[in-house]
Amino acid sequence: MIVVAGEALIDLVPQGPGALADLKPALGGGPYNTAVALGRLGSRTAFCSRTSVDAFGEALLDGLRRAGVDVSGVQRGPEPTTLAVATIDAAGSAAYSFYVDGTADRLFTAPAALPAGTRAVSFGTCSLVLEPGASAYEELMRAAAGQGLFTALDPNIRAGLIPDADAYRARFKSWLPSVTLLKLSAEDAAWLGGSPREWLAAGPAAVVVTRGGDGLTVFTRDGGEHSVPGEKVDVVDTIGAGDTVNAALLHGLAVRDALSAEALATLGTEGWTRLLRFAARAAAVTCSRAGAEPPYAAELGEPTAP
Repeated sequence: MIVVAGEALIDLVPQGPGALADLKPALGGGPYNTAVALGRLGSRTAFCSRTSVDAFGEALLDGLRRAGVDVSGVQRGPEPTTLAVATIDAAGSAAYSFYVDGTADRLFTAPAALPAGTRAVSFGTCSLVLEPGASAYEELMRAAAGQGLFTALDPNIRAGLIPDADAYRARFKSWLPSVTLLKLSAEDAAWLGGSPREWLAAGPAAVVVTRGGDGLTVFTRDGGEHSVPGEKVDVVDTIGAGDTVNAALLHGLAVRDALSAEALATLGTEGWTRLLRFAARAAAVTCSRAGAEPPYAAELGEPTAP
């Protein structure tokens, strides 16, 4: 079981150019997209979050169920669902503004236990910024690491939600001893400061940096550095691409029975190259269609162990 912990929200996606373009609601949130992508790839997945009992909250849970994700541990509340208003530039890249005050997902509380059979827990995005939920997710991250579980982190920076950048950067560094796999975009890396080698020294067994259409690079504790190019595709938009990479990496590692720091150290050039290519291919499919629509396993083929 791979558990994805974090927010589920509604993306309001513009259907044309300009500030007053029609907006279409779409299911979203970085952790939510990761969970859906994992389910579509065939990994046993559970979602750990708090959603509203409103119509948007019900739609979010229905989307997870359709992907085969276990939602039995999702907390519910009467507060409204978080909204993220997207704007899409000429290259298909998305930027967001958020409506988060008093919403259900930020009132998450850490569960007493994770589902039986949990091997990995994934964290990231708004859920690690907005209090009081951020502290609860942080508590869960540290507890999972303390139990020896594989932990994945994608900070997926939304600078507009972070009131004190320096405080967040310090908090990010405090998480690293509890992280097995750190994945982040080149833009996030630049915003956070530091370098993959510095982050590796603080705890993670591997750091994956995504560079959009230019591909992905992994840095490993033994000094390794392995890169693959991006898959060429006609980009509709990039919504959910990074979340799809998260899911593809976790799914590929699960297929290889490599969800541990020790196993990551044995992948080598061939193993990492195959895994990164699989993630690049999955992200390309997501970018080829509107909104966060990650691929199904049948569209990619299974990642195989070297």
